Amino acid sequence: MNPSRPFAAVILAAGKGTRMKSDLHKVLHPVAGRPMLEHLLASVEGLGAARTVVVVGAGREQVEPLVARHGGEVVVQDPQLGTAHAVLQAQAALAGFDGDVLILYGDAPLVRPSTMARMLERLRAEDAPAVVVVAFRPADPLFYGRIVADADGTIRKMVEYKDATPEERALNLCNSGLMAARGADLWPLLSGVENDNAAGEYYLPDIVMLAAAVGRVSAAIETEADEVAGVNSRAELAELEAIWQRRRRAELMAEGVTFVAPETVFLAHDTEIGRDTIVEPNVVFGPGVRIAERVKLRAFSHLEGADVGTGAEIGPYARLRPGAEIGDRAKVGNFVEIKKARLGTGAKANHLSYIGDADVGADANVGAGTITCNYDGFFKYRTVIGEGAFVGSNSALVAPVAIGDGAIVGAGSVITGDVEAGALAVARGAQQVKPGWAARFRAAMRAKKKAI
Repeated sequence: MNPSRPFAAVILAAGKGTRMKSDLHKVLHPVAGRPMLEHLLASVEGLGAARTVVVVGAGREQVEPLVARHGGEVVVQDPQLGTAHAVLQAQAALAGFDGDVLILYGDAPLVRPSTMARMLERLRAEDAPAVVVVAFRPADPLFYGRIVADADGTIRKMVEYKDATPEERALNLCNSGLMAARGADLWPLLSGVENDNAAGEYYLPDIVMLAAAVGRVSAAIETEADEVAGVNSRAELAELEAIWQRRRRAELMAEGVTFVAPETVFLAHDTEIGRDTIVEPNVVFGPGVRIAERVKLRAFSHLEGADVGTGAEIGPYARLRPGAEIGDRAKVGNFVEIKKARLGTGAKANHLSYIGDADVGADANVGAGTITCNYDGFFKYRTVIGEGAFVGSNSALVAPVAIGDGAIVGAGSVITGDVEAGALAVARGAQQVKPGWAARFRAAMRAKKKAI
């Protein structure tokens, strides 16, 4: 790409989304834990877009905060008179901008940055096409607009399905709607679009034929159908999620990650997993998870906002919540929940425990059923467990509290004060044994029951 020529992105998001049956704006529904629109905003931001404009209809107040966080601007299309009319709404926001314009769709978030780059590269090629269109060949062309093109991608004609002839409808090269054009070409072409068609709308694809009418050639580049898939319903949202998950799982496996049952693992948009890590079935990743190398993630675990060190083992049935930091070779076992807590190198919490707002030192062992009592109903408090400490089963550590290095807490203890390094702390009631009491109790109860 020519670095001296900037580009802007215009993202169309004015659809009403009535089939979603939702109060949430359609483009804010998540794929891989991230709003669809944000996938595109992050992609164009990463490519270095000079300007980003999002065109909405209703729901501006929902969309604007997200767009603002990515340095973009929101404009409104009202009334909604078609895709060409929608792009025209961005003209004022891009006044004075001298560069190229990418046209994307907020409900088609799987477009790769590499495809966006290809669009710009083709636009900047020596033959200088007026418009670059992203084309695809779906298994069933359905009602997509058709592209009549030469083998080299030169476009001879573009036509909406409603206006196509039977011969044109028989073609399988379809228009995704994604386009690129120079700003100097785009706005004059859009102003020439008319609505003399079956739907009475101003169609964006018409700019290709308007350019051809003045001797300008346009070009198509092809991509996979999955990449340009859009969302109009909850069912299509689920299909898009499945596409994204398949794509990302394949990428991670190619990088050296083992998925025992790939189709059962769900990843987030920013999940990082190191090589030689094994992920067992039914593991779910929320946003913000980083897994180092040689980790074993066992079945039915849920992770979000967590950092897991090299050689650690998680699960099965473990839950890592935001702020969990699991050190190298540490172990978090079945039905253990970690929240805003750090487990040092080689530390273990193997069974049925809750560790929240805590620091657990290297090689410490937290026994089954232990909890850190971190909340008094108003404030959170921290627990510190020293290196090599041993906390016996079914203990409650009432924060704020510190267990020293190498200390031992007896099973069943409720610890409310600090324990010095190397000490033993036992805090439980004295055991009482009454010989024969149980037998006498049962006999009395049977007699009472018989008398009723």
